[in-house]
Amino acid sequence: MLLTRGRARGRAPGGAGPQPGAPAGGARRAGRFRRWRRSRPFWGGFFALLAGAEICALPLAPLKVMLSQGVAGIPSVLMGIVMIVMGLSAWFSPQHRTLAGILTTLIATAALVLSNLGGFLVGTLLGILGGGLMFAWQPSAAPRRTSATPPTETSPPPSPAPPTQDTDPQGAPS
Repeated sequence: MLLTRGRARGRAPGGAGPQPGAPAGGARRAGRFRRWRRSRPFWGGFFALLAGAEICALPLAPLKVMLSQGVAGIPSVLMGIVMIVMGLSAWFSPQHRTLAGILTTLIATAALVLSNLGGFLVGTLLGILGGGLMFAWQPSAAPRRTSATPPTETSPPPSPAPPTQDTDPQGAPS
């Protein structure tokens, strides 16, 4: 049984462990996810998804409650779905983060009036927070690469430009 587990993990049958320099599969996946997460407004989209789920879930109560609510539950479901779509668009299309952030904030504010106090204030607050984070997010600048060797003093200084004749802005000699 121990040998089977060792082989399933990719270890050699002799009991030797994995190569010391090779990263584990989980660490590789975590690094890829970290790079993906940092290249987009992840937390803004996450809070927008939570807000949309909160606003959308309250009207989707059992059928008895839904029938007593009537047509008033439809805007809640639509606002929740739009907020979920805005959160996903911030994740998968970060170049549209400004529009997604503004729409998420506006819908979260409108849900305060139109949808059970915006999911009992939780959905509205999460939506405003997520929209603000999406709107404010900026892609990180690429790190500057510096040369490994410092500049040396062996290169000659640049030669001065040859003297030119004075001319007026129109090009005529003076």
